[in-house]
Amino acid sequence: MLRLIATSLCLRCQRATALPLHLRPCATLSSVENQQTVEALYDLSVDIQKVRQLKGWVLHQSPAYTKEVADLLRDMGASGSIIARILAGHPEAVLCHPEQLQAQRELWMSVCPKHKELVGIIEKFPASFFTSSSHHDNQRNNIAYFQSLNLNKRIIAKLMASAPQSFSRPVEQNELMVRTLQQAYQDLGGDEANMKVWLQKLLSQNPFVLLKPPEVLRQNLLFLRDKGFSTAELLRLLSKLRGFVTELNPDSMRRTLAYSQDTMGCSEAELRDIILDCPAVLYHPDIILAERFKGLLSAGISMSQIKETPTVLELTAQIVNYRIQRLRLHGYDVRTGSLEVLNGTKKDFETSSGKLLLRRERPIFNPVAPLKADD
Repeated sequence: MLRLIATSLCLRCQRATALPLHLRPCATLSSVENQQTVEALYDLSVDIQKVRQLKGWVLHQSPAYTKEVADLLRDMGASGSIIARILAGHPEAVLCHPEQLQAQRELWMSVCPKHKELVGIIEKFPASFFTSSSHHDNQRNNIAYFQSLNLNKRIIAKLMASAPQSFSRPVEQNELMVRTLQQAYQDLGGDEANMKVWLQKLLSQNPFVLLKPPEVLRQNLLFLRDKGFSTAELLRLLSKLRGFVTELNPDSMRRTLAYSQDTMGCSEAELRDIILDCPAVLYHPDIILAERFKGLLSAGISMSQIKETPTVLELTAQIVNYRIQRLRLHGYDVRTGSLEVLNGTKKDFETSSGKLLLRRERPIFNPVAPLKADD
């Protein structure tokens, strides 16, 4: 009997260690499901089987605040279907104490005052909203810091949603990274009047840049300088707004540069010009570039065409093949024409290819149209 009890306790401890740390002190684990939670979720039309399959441990917790969470979301304008989706995907929400939820609501509304927009954020990033109360002070301090930089509230809300770790940690760490970015921008000759806009776009397009060690940025800029990039060219790269300079390291860039130069048969100076036109050559691994080069060359496109329009390397082989087929139907042969028509977003491409079709199909003389005076 003692052995059975010991075994049961061990199994219970193992299950408890799998729980998020912040849930253990205020919630207890039971060997049977909390029927109040299950029934409350059923009443909200939540997919219980999905919860059991992915995060069944939540159903064994007590206390749970399912009704309170649903009421909070409903009070912000969330529909029943939205509430059901949120709780099915992130059932841990029901373990948050109502006071904690209200504090989170007030915190988020300081940067996202419209309930409809906040509900949209919660639906997409529930883990960022239903977070530990132990992070509230750090979140509040980080919000105040980013507001002191005069960043747009929408940008701050996006940062909180997509990179919540950066708001859960001490504000001093974010201050250090932001100062490093600002210093690099200024040292490279960036216009201080434009720095706020540059920083907003950088953080918006790559929120995780804040989580990178500041030293990575310095090392990468030094590496690129050693490769012959001028101060003005480094500023252009830093201003491409994706923060890719912090996503790389000298070893990966060295391999990519060597592969690209060997594949395209160009000089170092030519390669620098290509990278300035298309930073994708720098930040994509050589295995990705190899696949894209292969796709372009197999479509009959020459290496000289690729070098003239390197931005086509930003597109996957599947996208390139689709666009080539569409253009071919319009009578355009990419093997003999410019590759510029392949570029752009899906909307850009559809528009440009449509214009191409109109240009080729429009009659030379329209007998219905009035003649111009010059004619």
